[in-house]
Amino acid sequence: MNNADRLTRLLRPRSLAIVGGKAAEEAVRQCRALGYAGAIWPVNPKRAEMGGLPCFADMASLPDAPDAVFMAAPAPATIALAGELSGVGGAICYAAGFAESGDEGRERQEALLAAAGGVPLIGPNCYGMLNLFDRVALWPDQHGCLPIDAGRGVAIISQSGNLALNFTMQTRGLPIGYVISVGNCAGVTPADLIEALIADERVSVIGLHLEGLGAVARFSEACLAARAAGVPLVALKTGASAKGAALTLSHTSSLAGADALCDALFTRYGVARAHDPASFLETLKLLHVAGPLRGRRITSASCSGGEASLSADLAERAGLETPDFPAGVQAELEAVLGSRVNVANPLDYHTYIWGDEAAQTACFAGMLGADFEASMLILDFPRADRCTGADWDVTIAAFLGAVRAIPAAEGTVRIVASSLGENLPEAAAAALIAAGVLPANGLDKALLAVAAAAQIGEAWARPAPAALPEALPLEVGETVTWDEVRSKAALAAIGVPVPRGRLLSLTELETLCGDETALLPAPFPLVLKAAGADLAHKTELGGVVLGLSSRAALLAAAHRMAGLGGTFLIEEMVGGTVAELIVGIGRDPQFGLFMTLGAGGIFVELLRQVEQVLLPASRTEIEAALARLPLYGVLAGYRGRAGCDMPALVDAIEAVAAFAITHGDRLEELDVNPLLALPGGAVAVDALIRMREPSQ
Repeated sequence: MNNADRLTRLLRPRSLAIVGGKAAEEAVRQCRALGYAGAIWPVNPKRAEMGGLPCFADMASLPDAPDAVFMAAPAPATIALAGELSGVGGAICYAAGFAESGDEGRERQEALLAAAGGVPLIGPNCYGMLNLFDRVALWPDQHGCLPIDAGRGVAIISQSGNLALNFTMQTRGLPIGYVISVGNCAGVTPADLIEALIADERVSVIGLHLEGLGAVARFSEACLAARAAGVPLVALKTGASAKGAALTLSHTSSLAGADALCDALFTRYGVARAHDPASFLETLKLLHVAGPLRGRRITSASCSGGEASLSADLAERAGLETPDFPAGVQAELEAVLGSRVNVANPLDYHTYIWGDEAAQTACFAGMLGADFEASMLILDFPRADRCTGADWDVTIAAFLGAVRAIPAAEGTVRIVASSLGENLPEAAAAALIAAGVLPANGLDKALLAVAAAAQIGEAWARPAPAALPEALPLEVGETVTWDEVRSKAALAAIGVPVPRGRLLSLTELETLCGDETALLPAPFPLVLKAAGADLAHKTELGGVVLGLSSRAALLAAAHRMAGLGGTFLIEEMVGGTVAELIVGIGRDPQFGLFMTLGAGGIFVELLRQVEQVLLPASRTEIEAALARLPLYGVLAGYRGRAGCDMPALVDAIEAVAAFAITHGDRLEELDVNPLLALPGGAVAVDALIRMREPSQ
């Protein structure tokens, strides 16, 4: 049985058992209020009825095995109940006091799973589930959702029960089909739910509030399944800050992981990331209406220069483009708006045509004719309790008329956005969605949603990546730091170019410098370095001297750094550098091996311009990470300056990644800094490897 089939009875139940006291009674009440049509069997040995329905004394007394069980008993009683779940479709565990509460709680959670015996279990420490398509409310509280009897809706999976409740109270017109609070994710994980929900054709997009990712390899598989099904994913991932990560651990016992690696994961698999609840909901709404976008071009229309300017500023900040209108569209808009209006994108159409439906329709139709990925009308509605909105209704009618006249192409979206989130009423939002137009509550959130949908479109346009492998545990043994010479020799053996060089003692160097006929490793100028495994930061210690042009200068430099050790590395000095990069390999307990690419040399810590790439990585993924670096303009060439040999640079980075994969069970850390990007080739001029080696 595949994962979707395994969870079907739980997620789309035709019979319910609801066990417990006050919270269970509220769940019964919510199911009946929502109009659930299946059987509801309350279970409580101390009560005759619950929510107007007769109670059963225990699970054994039920007339049949229910599809879903809502367990709202204290933790010890919940463990006992889990042992009575044989034959049921699945269960939701509302109780807290499990792994989120310390060692004893972790033991209780293990006992809970053992008692359930493989029956799908959501929770514990979770709020429950709403399925608005089938009118199921296994939910111990009021909520703000409405049933969806026809059409599609979004699904929201949330580790936080309170955030899940808050999402149900939105007034943004977002049609919500599922809300599933997962709490500790002891049994059923977000990855399991993604795979089950994409099998429900009524689900248009899935939103994830995540405090931890769990098994990253498993999560990557679910992301690929969602992409294959054409269901976008949006993540509101918390725990990015040090304080946020600490709170995450105490809240649901989740391992937050390195936030930069979460970004790398989302980028790789085309998961849009939101950083606040409003952006999360607006991105879900856009993807529900239009799906992923084919590009980042946007146009907006408003009757205010201030709004047009604000739109341009916010679009640029969000990474969107506001190109000029095509010549034909420019001419059409100039004919409609007249000589008093300066036609530009974003468009300030002034108030000359305000209230004139025909003129506004022609204006908006001209703008839509540009065929940009996002076409937006900025319109803040007046307060209904104090003002009248007749003229605003005319503007909406004109925009919808233009939308009907010029249907949207695939990968594009039409938007009505209020500059302030509260200035777009829920009724107007629902009507716009019904017409295939995105109602966006807040201009800034609208533009972030456009950028997120474009990011997914870009990711889906690339070949699908492979799922991540399970992280290999390190071999037991001693961690040994390889010095620069050994590290570079290991990299050179797998094809990473390194400078020509020679390792000498001080006595040998004195002999070499005293004999003008003795062969040097390369012509002058040369570089001299102090060598040793304990010299990781040679430059700061005075252990590197560049540009030495004579034997006397070479020997004098060696005497100056003799206090750092008695061994020296003489190397050729590589010239003509386009840029210096760092290529680092690290390992994370959740993500396994990862690569860091960024500005190298002495600027690593100062600039902190880096991209993380999860391993293994394809050449395309490495190239894409380089392209995201601010340094990329230098690498590619700018203002007539030649760029680097990009194929050779990527070859060298691929070789470093291959070394890491080959030694994945032993490698703790690898640092190539800098890797010189040259007009012809690439050279690793310094390297350090930390490797786990068996104890003697």
